[in-house]
Amino acid sequence: MEGMVNLRERFYVFVYGSLRKFGHHNWMLANAPCAASQSWTAGTLLDSGIGFPCMVQSEGRVYGELYIVNKDQLAAMDRYQGCDHHFKRVIQTVMTDKGPHKAYVYILKDLPRIHVMEKVENGDWGVHVLLQQKELLYFAYGSCMDNKRFAKARVGHFFQKMKGIGILDGFTLRFTRKSVDGGRADIVEEGGRVEGKVYEIPRESISYLYKREGVAAGCYRPALVSVMLTEKLFKNVLTFIVVEKEAETAPPGHYAAEILRGASGYVSEGYLEQLKMDLHERFCLTVEDGA
Repeated sequence: MEGMVNLRERFYVFVYGSLRKFGHHNWMLANAPCAASQSWTAGTLLDSGIGFPCMVQSEGRVYGELYIVNKDQLAAMDRYQGCDHHFKRVIQTVMTDKGPHKAYVYILKDLPRIHVMEKVENGDWGVHVLLQQKELLYFAYGSCMDNKRFAKARVGHFFQKMKGIGILDGFTLRFTRKSVDGGRADIVEEGGRVEGKVYEIPRESISYLYKREGVAAGCYRPALVSVMLTEKLFKNVLTFIVVEKEAETAPPGHYAAEILRGASGYVSEGYLEQLKMDLHERFCLTVEDGA
């Protein structure tokens, strides 16, 4: 059942710009529970050209975060968004990995301005801002932990600066993308923990990652996650998440081997053993690390 907007004077609000965890105004939501850090609603995201995005209703997707706020916080957000002049607050369905919710969303009120604004690629303002940097952090949790494919594609020089093993809390490794020979890895926001390699990469490496992850074809999308690295939390780390999640499909042996090979000697022993156990118990796969 879809969640209600009013939870006894508490409200679901979907944010997509500077109110998100990476944004300059996230302090307004410091005491508000985050119901989902990976969520989306129908719309198109536009770059205002003056440092913040605007959303209009459409059949596209806008990605952001879902919070639960109280009456005073909602009133403060109304004032911040300039609801009397620039934006209006509407109710839309927001999709999360745990199901849909009815939530408040701020959309652009001054529609004539749309023609002077550029569309934000992939509907994610956080990624749009991050990709303007010359260097960024990238979280690899699946086959991208394996350096062999980097070398084969002759892009290994982009992935030389491994900062360490990052811990992503609140997510579980699943195989929700069905390919011709089996499932491919994904992270699903349903609790748990995922470990992966954190690289510092140059902006020039993005074209390779986009192609490998099938971003243009709608297979995976670029997203931002918060990972713990050497006892410090980083909020703006790039990763890739399956766009259209399906029921889990067993990964092919060669793909599972890439994940284990990349993880072995890096992730914690407990996490590596859990990976092997999950592959065996859920998919009847027994794969050696160095296969």
